[in-house]
Amino acid sequence: MFGKLKTFISEVRVELKKVTWPSRQDTVASTGVVLVVVFIIGFYLGIIDVLLSRLVAAILS
Repeated sequence: MFGKLKTFISEVRVELKKVTWPSRQDTVASTGVVLVVVFIIGFYLGIIDVLLSRLVAAILS
């Protein structure tokens, strides 16, 4: 059992050495894009929520 675990961990290390990690600049840029998109979608959904709430309130009144 421990032999298989040791083999697994050594294979994981080999595979992690093959990974191309992004630079700090790439990571910051990607994070910025994600934050902007999340803000835009949140704003859009907030407007839709308000409009639908008012529509439902108008229908039920």
